[in-house]
Amino acid sequence: MSHYTVESTAQRAWTDEQMERLFAEGFPAFITADPEVKKYISRVRDYFPQLDAILVSQDGQPAATGWGVPIPWADDVADLPQSFADILRVAVEAHESELDTNTFVICGGVVHPQLKGTRIATELVQALVKLGQDHGMTRVLAPLRPTRKHVYPLISIEAYASWVREDGLPFDPWLRLHVRVGGRVIALAPHAQTMIGSVKEWEKWARMPLPASGQYVIPDGMSVLHIDTALDVGAYVEPNIWIQHL
Repeated sequence: MSHYTVESTAQRAWTDEQMERLFAEGFPAFITADPEVKKYISRVRDYFPQLDAILVSQDGQPAATGWGVPIPWADDVADLPQSFADILRVAVEAHESELDTNTFVICGGVVHPQLKGTRIATELVQALVKLGQDHGMTRVLAPLRPTRKHVYPLISIEAYASWVREDGLPFDPWLRLHVRVGGRVIALAPHAQTMIGSVKEWEKWARMPLPASGQYVIPDGMSVLHIDTALDVGAYVEPNIWIQHL
């Protein structure tokens, strides 16, 4: 029996302190540096608040949260959005054009740091799949950000996604969890997000000096960071793995 209730995130007011604790170890600092995502994220929040869920503990504290967007999809892998920004663009344009949507794309999920390693991550994924179904979606997809890929930044996402344990389950913990609850890998997204920033911004995000042009392995980076000091720019491309639940 679950110790958590599933609610819409907007159902009650959450303090900044509660949200800061929830997201304390959720994502690296550079995750918001994709300029293409910034074009759509505010409209996504405005258009789809009903597709944002939070798991609440018995004492009323936020324990995990996740969100997604609806898109039209003809069940053809070749027609999958090629990037995270493209997912948001398709969702926004479908909403603004009043197009029918049939596919819920889980765009993010985070678990309270103190609850990692418990069953709550599984409950979050199950709650998000159900959320999509409850809103009329007949298919549920997730472009996963593999949680251990940063340990192997020089390995291609094609190779990494193929790794399995002795029991045949995926090597990556987040991918493994999705497979255990019925998901299956259907495609890769090698260029899911492109984060851009100045050298100074990247030094702050990576928490390390970047004194010359070149490629750098950075903390939490799933691939290498490319720095050009002459142009004062750093670019980092992050891969995802497409999972289908329904």
